[in-house]
Amino acid sequence: MCSPTTRHEDPSRRAANRRHPHALLIILIGSNARAAQIPSEKDHANALGMRLLRLEPGSYQRGQDAGGDWDERPVHTVRISRPFYLGATEVTNAQYEQFDPAHRELRGKLGFSKGDDEAVVFVDWHEARAFCEWLAKKEGLPYRLPTEAEWEYACRAGTTTPYSTGDSLPEAFRKNVKESWFPADGRNGEQEVVSLAVGKVPANPGGVLDLHGNVEEWCDDWYGPYEAGDQTDPVGRADGDFKVTRGGSHSTKLEYLRSANRAGALPEDRSWLIGFRVALGERPKTAPLPAPPPPLNRQNVRQQTPPDLTEAPDPAKPYFRGPRVYVKVPPGAEGPLFSRHNHDPGLVECPNGDLLAIWYTCRTEPGRELGIAASRLRYGAEEWDEASPCWDTPDRNDHAPALWTDEKGTLYHFNGLSAAATWGSLATILRTSTDSGATWSKARLINPEHGLRHMPVESVFRCQDGALLLPCDAVTGGTGGTAIHLSYDDGKTWTDPGGTIKGIHAPVVQLKDGRLMSLGRGDQIDGKMPKSVSADRGKTWEYSASPFPPLGGGQRAVMIRLAEGPILLCSFAKEIAFTDSTGVQRSGSGLFAALSQDEGETWQVQRLITDEVAQRRKMDGGGNTREFVMARDSAEPRGYLSIHQAANGVIHLISSKLHYAFNLRWVETLPPPATP
Repeated sequence: MCSPTTRHEDPSRRAANRRHPHALLIILIGSNARAAQIPSEKDHANALGMRLLRLEPGSYQRGQDAGGDWDERPVHTVRISRPFYLGATEVTNAQYEQFDPAHRELRGKLGFSKGDDEAVVFVDWHEARAFCEWLAKKEGLPYRLPTEAEWEYACRAGTTTPYSTGDSLPEAFRKNVKESWFPADGRNGEQEVVSLAVGKVPANPGGVLDLHGNVEEWCDDWYGPYEAGDQTDPVGRADGDFKVTRGGSHSTKLEYLRSANRAGALPEDRSWLIGFRVALGERPKTAPLPAPPPPLNRQNVRQQTPPDLTEAPDPAKPYFRGPRVYVKVPPGAEGPLFSRHNHDPGLVECPNGDLLAIWYTCRTEPGRELGIAASRLRYGAEEWDEASPCWDTPDRNDHAPALWTDEKGTLYHFNGLSAAATWGSLATILRTSTDSGATWSKARLINPEHGLRHMPVESVFRCQDGALLLPCDAVTGGTGGTAIHLSYDDGKTWTDPGGTIKGIHAPVVQLKDGRLMSLGRGDQIDGKMPKSVSADRGKTWEYSASPFPPLGGGQRAVMIRLAEGPILLCSFAKEIAFTDSTGVQRSGSGLFAALSQDEGETWQVQRLITDEVAQRRKMDGGGNTREFVMARDSAEPRGYLSIHQAANGVIHLISSKLHYAFNLRWVETLPPPATP
C-alpha cells in the first residue's frame, strides 16, 4: 500500500486551529472590557478606524419578481424594527489583520487584495464571525455580521429598482463584469486581477458604499427559501448547508450585483470573491424558520432492505430493459430545476433497492445557476420519479457530481464547487447518507482550494488495499488529462498522488495485479482513445493506444469490473464493427459495449446498446445529445454515461437522459441482423 504524500486537512479543524490563538485573546480582552453604550450619532468611528452608519427602523419589499431569480420570490414586506449600524465599507486587510496578523500571508494570493485599504478576502464565515466577536469584546459593543434582511434593507436604502443606482449600474461599480474562469484561466489569455480598494465608488442614498460588487459579503443567516407574508426582523433558517452572501463581487456577471440577488457558500469556504462588513447592534431575537420540506427524492424513502434484493433475471438468459427516461423536468422550468440543460449524471443502487440518479441542471454549463438534481427509481416501480432538487450552492456552479456506495450501505456524494461561475475554479465536497439518501450529512470540503484537478468523474471505487479512489478532471478543456485522489480513512483525508491520466473524464478500474487502468477522452494516441496504466497508485502512468476510436465533445465513457469478473467498457463510436447472430460482420454507430476477459489486454466489441427493435425511430437523448435515431445499427451518438451493477447482477447504465438495464448474458449474446 502506498502512503499518502499530501493530506488535505479537514477545513473545519483547520479553521478552528486558525482561530485558536484569538480565543485566548478574546477571553483576555473580554475580562477587562466594560460594556459600552451603543452610540447614537449618525456616523460613528470605532477604535479600528471603521466608519459605521446608523440605519433607522423601516420597511421594504424584499426580493425581485420580474427579472429576478427563482429564490428571490415570493416578494414580501420586511420590517426592520430597531436601529442598527452597518460598516460604511467592507472590512479591509489593515483592519482584519489587527485581529489575525497571520492573514497577511494571504495578501496577494492569486494576485488579489494586496493593499491595506483593499477588502479582506480568503476569509471564511467562521473567521468573519470570530472577528466580530473579537471586536465586540474589545469595545464592549454588540458587533456581529448583518442578517440578510438587514443587508438588503441597507443596500436598497429606500429604492425599489434592481440597483440602488436605478435600473442600471454605473460603470464605476463594474469590475471585470463577466463569467470569469480565473484562476484556472487559459481561456481568456490574461489574468483578471482588479483592485478591491474600498470606498472608491459613490455611496448609495443611505451613505453606504461598495454594496454592488467589489466583494461578496458574508451574512449571519443560513440560506433557505423565502416564505410568503410580511415579516419582522427575519433571521433566515435554523440550519442548512450554506451561509448567505450578498452584493455580488468583481469578476462576475452584472445580474448578480442586484440589490435582491441572493448567493451563499459553505461556511468553511474561502475565495478571492468573498469578504464581509460588520453590523453593530443587538442581534434580532426573532426565531429562525424551520428547515423546508425535503424534496421528492428524499420523501417516503423506505428503510427496509427488500428480501428479494438479490433475485435476478435468469443469468443464463439475456435480459434487456429500456431505454426509460429518468430525467423528468417540467418544460419551461427556470429554477431550481432548469429544462434547458440537464447533463453529467451519477448513479447508485441504495441499500433499500432504489436506484438514485443525480445530475446537473442549468441554463448554460458555465452559469452560476447550475445545481444538482436527483430522481429515484423506487424498488419495484416501473417509472422514475419526477426530478427534484438534490444539492445547490446558491449562485455557485456545482459542476460534476459522482455517487458511490460502500460495503456498509453508506452513500457518498462527491461534487465540484466553483468559487462563482464556470468549472475553472473548483473545490471538491463530500456528503454521505446512511439511510438510502433520505438525509445527508452537511457537505465537507475535501479539496478546499479552488483550482484544477478537483472536478469529479463518475468512477469511484475501493481499491484492493482499502483506499477509496476518486478520479477528477485535471483541466478545464477537452484535453490534458485526469487526476486521481485517494483516501485511506474512508473519506476523511485525501491525497493527490500527482500523476496524470491521458484524456479527460477518464474512468478507472483496478487490475487483478493491483495496477490501475484508465481510458480517456482527448489526448489521442495514433488516432485512438488513450490507455493509461499505473503501477504506483497514480504517481506515474504509462500510455499506449487502445483499440477504440477516440471520444469527442458531449461524450463520456464508463468502465467497470463486473461481479462476474470481466471488465465492461461502454463508449461511443461513429462506426464500430461487430458480428451479428447470423455470423455476418457488420458495423453500427453510437453507444456500444465491449468486454475484456484478460485485464484490458484485448477487447471484444459485443454489440450496440440499443433495444434492437426492427423499426427505426427518433429518440430524445437530452443533454448535448438531443434527437437521434435508434435502430439495430444506430444507438445514442453521444452523452455522459454513468454505470452501476446492482446487487442482483443487473447492469444499470444511464446517459444524459435515458436509462438502460441489461445483464452480462445480454452483452455476450450476438445481436440480431441489421434493420431493413
